[in-house]
Amino acid sequence: MEQNQNINSSKKILLHACCGICSGYPISLLQDMGYSVVVYFYNPNIYPEEEYKKRLEAEKKLCAHFGCELIIGNYETDIYYKFVKGYENEPEKGARCDKCFELRLDKSAQKAKELGIHEFTTSMPISPHKSYEKLTKIGQRIASKYHLEYLALNFRKNDGFLKTNQISKELDLYRQKYCGCKFALR
Repeated sequence: MEQNQNINSSKKILLHACCGICSGYPISLLQDMGYSVVVYFYNPNIYPEEEYKKRLEAEKKLCAHFGCELIIGNYETDIYYKFVKGYENEPEKGARCDKCFELRLDKSAQKAKELGIHEFTTSMPISPHKSYEKLTKIGQRIASKYHLEYLALNFRKNDGFLKTNQISKELDLYRQKYCGCKFALR
């Protein structure tokens, strides 16, 4: 792409990745935009642990394909359950999900700050089941808290969801059947 020829590819961004399926196109797009992408896999909400491991393996395979660094956050289910306590019976896309987004984006911002990376974003908005507007609002609030910049990209635009699915099929990535938490299994 001609417009990217003058972009400094040493410009880093931390991408919070929820899963391999959702992060394929975001990694590709960010690289096309001239970013050096550091993927942060922090998802203490995923249940059970076997499911977490399958999603992590898919992320490892994806990052190896794109040649980007992968940082694996701690699998801290106890922190997740404390954070969403009192919201267990909320419906999908409700307040419990907002709390979950907040926890994972806050940890991502902390990791970006620790690494000296000024910008961060998340792969979650690519899912048609997630609200781009909600995620943007939460991400921007957290970015402000840490004096960082949240890059709000609606990865669904320009057939992003179709493109991410094509990437996952080409790489034969594990495809999950639910968002991740045990409450979503109900």
